[in-house]
Amino acid sequence: MPNITLPDGKQLNFEKNVTGLEVAEKISKSLVKQALIMSVNGELKDLYFTIDKDSSVKIFTAKDPEGLEVIRHDTAHIMAMAVQELYPGTQVTIGPVIENGFYYDFARKEPFTSDDLKKIEKKMSEIIDKDVKTRREVWEREKAIDHFKKIGEKYKAEIIESIEQNEELTIYHHGDAWYDLCRGPHLVSSGKIGKAFKLTKVSGAYWRGDSNNEMLQRIYGTSWPSQKELDEYLKRIEEAEKRDHRKLGKEMDLFHFREESPGSVFWHQKGWKLFQKLVSYMRMKQDYAGYEEINTPEILDRSLWEKSGHWDKFGENMYTSTTPDEKIFAIKPMNCPGCVQVFNQGLKSYRDLPLKMSEFGKVHRYEPSGALHGLLRVRAFTQDDAHIFCSEEQITDECLSVTNLILEIYKDLGFENVILKYSDRPDIRVGEDAVWDKSEAALLEAIKASKLEYTINKGEGAFYGPKIEFVLRDAIGRDWQCGTLQVDLNLPERLGATYVSKDGSKKVPVMLHRALFGSLERFIGILIENYAGKLPFWITPLQTVVIPISNDFDDYAKNVHQQLKKVGISSEVDLKNHNLNYKIRDHSLTKVPLLLICGKKEVDTNTVTIRRLDSNKQENMELKEFVKKYSALNKAPSI
Repeated sequence: MPNITLPDGKQLNFEKNVTGLEVAEKISKSLVKQALIMSVNGELKDLYFTIDKDSSVKIFTAKDPEGLEVIRHDTAHIMAMAVQELYPGTQVTIGPVIENGFYYDFARKEPFTSDDLKKIEKKMSEIIDKDVKTRREVWEREKAIDHFKKIGEKYKAEIIESIEQNEELTIYHHGDAWYDLCRGPHLVSSGKIGKAFKLTKVSGAYWRGDSNNEMLQRIYGTSWPSQKELDEYLKRIEEAEKRDHRKLGKEMDLFHFREESPGSVFWHQKGWKLFQKLVSYMRMKQDYAGYEEINTPEILDRSLWEKSGHWDKFGENMYTSTTPDEKIFAIKPMNCPGCVQVFNQGLKSYRDLPLKMSEFGKVHRYEPSGALHGLLRVRAFTQDDAHIFCSEEQITDECLSVTNLILEIYKDLGFENVILKYSDRPDIRVGEDAVWDKSEAALLEAIKASKLEYTINKGEGAFYGPKIEFVLRDAIGRDWQCGTLQVDLNLPERLGATYVSKDGSKKVPVMLHRALFGSLERFIGILIENYAGKLPFWITPLQTVVIPISNDFDDYAKNVHQQLKKVGISSEVDLKNHNLNYKIRDHSLTKVPLLLICGKKEVDTNTVTIRRLDSNKQENMELKEFVKKYSALNKAPSI
């Protein structure tokens, strides 16, 4: 006779073992229709799971993240079922839920086409309409391996062989004919999925993500509780495609990539100017905040990486080289160890702390080729790193200072919707608990002082200290994790960093790792997508183009151009032999914010006619007034 405790503390008593559906029915008749899965003592279960002892139970609906995830998981299974019905001989491999949807990898000789996706969607709708029941079975390991090998599902057999011996193997049946290896949980029947789903694209994917393995076909899809939510998501995707920084980067002539150096950016003149504008801005903000800028070598001996601990924990992602004298060097994947070496030069006193060292350090990390994605995921990038060496007593103030600086910089760049994620001590860690107490309290105080929304990731801190992640929400509602602030109780000691305290003894400083943009390359990609290429005037690489209506006005246009350059407004003169409308279209495509048209009227009155990006309206302004106005706008808001 299990007693069921609900989240609000209410208890339900049953005279015999009970399923989740029966619990939902006793709570509310309407809840039975909405119920999707449940948790029993914190563990997610199918609604037809039998509860045979006193338990805490929570029922999840489509309004809950757990409910939405199971809808997507079931949709993935029904997609695989439809594929195998339509295309016999196709092998299924893995099909997880991902952010906003799901995918399944298939082994099939013929490529899937867009017409195939429509056929699969139609078949999925038919299966959902049939409302086929879901059934869970536990199989013996060897039986499962033999079974899947016999029916030609070699990938499935390989997955089972890789599962731990003591792990329970569960098979989920959808209807009488289709089943797959899965941990679950799942909906009670296919009808619970609904029709708010869409298959979005097909791509290649290596088996188990290894480029040495066979190439499979991955079908992506999305699924939502309602058609309205699906339509809104598809609109967001459409808008995101318009904003794709790779497409805009080409149109704006900012950068490109080449196979000769995968994951490394070839910056064009305009793109590099944007890059350097952000560096100059950050340098100015850091200089005002008391940072000392340093620069450390890109190649360092293996022994330093072993001392720092990176060789063991990060070695497979490092680029290495052996010299003729058989020494092993690594291109730095991060700047921290080099910064500690600068701190270690000369005796440091408690009077020198906090010591703030910044570095625009180029780092290299090996990323699988399939993971590379324009500027957002690269192998070579520049970090706007800083490392703050301080005493334990200074942690709170320095964390507050860093948080305020980060938020001010994001606001300058148009990001005011910032979410903080706080991660505290993991089970396996270094450092004394007393120092962890101070570090965690300092970070939490900084978060609370910001008055921003935050979440706590329990136990997800680095092994060397707690951390804050700064998440930006862009113009179309996407979240981007950018800045970080980490308290390091480990690296300074490993690399011999000390300072002389008030009592004359040597102490190990606390080291705060801080990045604001994170990676400049990635942040530029985020900026481009947030603004759809129409960047704030002060960081736009080419701010104005002066266009004479005819050759008769070339000299005046050149004079306007020179006056703009004198005050730091980036400008070009378009003297090409094209008509005015062609030039306007051409420069609008490259997202130049201001086109300055010059003709007889402008020459006679010493004015310019301004045509703004995405506007057909024109405004005539005295050249002197224009220069004054846009010189003032050519600065970050906080400067």
